[in-house]
Formats: sequence, structure tokens, C-alpha cells
Amino acid sequence: MSAQAPLPEIPKDRLPRHIGIIMDGNGRWANNRGLAREHGHERGADAVRTTVRAARKIGVEALTLFAFSSQNWDRPPQEVFHLMALLRRYLVEERGEILDNNIRLVTVGQTHRLPEYVLEPMTDLMKASADNDGMILCLALSYGGREMITDAVRKLARAVAAGTLKPDDIDTRAIEAQLDSSRMLPPLDLLIRTSGEHRISNFFLWEAAYAELFFTEVLWPDFERANLIEALHDFAGRERRFGLTSNQLDDARADGPEEPEAP
Repeated sequence: MSAQAPLPEIPKDRLPRHIGIIMDGNGRWANNRGLAREHGHERGADAVRTTVRAARKIGVEALTLFAFSSQNWDRPPQEVFHLMALLRRYLVEERGEILDNNIRLVTVGQTHRLPEYVLEPMTDLMKASADNDGMILCLALSYGGREMITDAVRKLARAVAAGTLKPDDIDTRAIEAQLDSSRMLPPLDLLIRTSGEHRISNFFLWEAAYAELFFTEVLWPDFERANLIEALHDFAGRERRFGLTSNQLDDARADGPEEPEAP
């Protein structure tokens, strides 16, 4: 399906509540044009603005952007510095639009590793937008899915050692309760990855258990509203079974409008 082809409107009840995006392809976009990687990141920031605006106007409840992974710290120092400077600039320049449009900014990841010149505007904007009840914009920064699960298990181990938790009481809900994402965001419905790669690269490993995956060949700097709409139409046409059969889903829908809980 062409990203530019006109598509019918998506019913509200077929929209994902929470979309996560692995924004991949900035470096390849730049290399294809004989430019430094930094130029790809700059254009990628423009795609972030476009996507945030589109998701809000469409009615998406939460949007999580995989902006900087825990492994990205191993990139060349100059590239890391540029990414941090670009992040700071985004937080400063988009502050007004985020607040004016009732967006609430939250973050997940080991954000204590971020430099102070990023933490300061980030923390300020999170506090300023804390009471907003529009779309939630979540930035995954210094984020790794394995690291987040490890941190959650470590917290439970400490509770067991302190005698406040019994090992037999540890279940999936206990682990999930220790994840920041579960406290701030609705369950992940749709995970999009750009650039043609078919992997999730340590992003939302726990949260993506029952998410629908959408892969596009489009490099992130070229990602536009039409590409987001295409992903949403693909999502709307899927049957989400959560481990059940189609007949079981039909019976569950007959009993009420809620989707069955994932096992």
C-alpha cells in the first residue's frame, strides 16, 4: 500500500491506545546522501515533531519514542555529544507546543546517566506538564529492556531479603508493578520500527509481549504522517487474540466491549 494513497478514516475503537516507535535509520539516511550522521539525526528530530503532532491529532493516548538506548553510550563520543545536544534543543524548543497542546511528558530508562544540561530542561518540562491530561509523550532515554527487567527483579529480591515479600508471591503482576512503564502508560498496543530492520533491539521487551509489530522500509528521517496512518490501518485490520482462539474472542466480545486480558 502506498504511504501517499488516500485511506479511509480509522474508527476510534480500532486505534491503538499506546504506540511505541523504534526510530531507526538516521545514519543510513545521511550516508545515502554523503552527509555526516549528525545531519541524519537533525532530520530525525523533524520527524519526531511531525509524528508527535500527528499522533495527538489522531487521538492516540500515549506515544513512546525510543530516543536513546543504553547501548548508544558506546557510540563515538562526538556522536553521543551531538545526540545529547539535540535532545536538549528539542526539550527547549518544543516546550511551548507540548504545554499548549495539553501533552504530558514522561520518561523511562536510566535517565540518571544523562548529562545535567539535558536533565534540567527535561525535569522542568515533566513537572510543568505533570497535570496535563492529553496525550502522554514518553521518551525512552538511556533505555534497555533487559536492564529495566533486571532492575525490577532486583527490587523484588531486596523486598524478599527484607522480609516484606514472599518468593511465592512473585508473579508477572509483581514484576510489572516494578516497571516505570506500567505505572505511567497504558499497555503497549503497537510497536513500529522504521528502516526495514525486523528486530526490537532491547526495546520494551516486557511490554511488547502482546503488542502488534509493524515494520516499514522507510528510514526515520523520511517518516511522515502518511506512514503513521498506514501503520494504524494495518493495526486496525488485525485480530488481536492474546493467546486465545477466534471463537473465544467472539464469545468474549459478546459478553462485553473489553478486550480479554493477556494470559
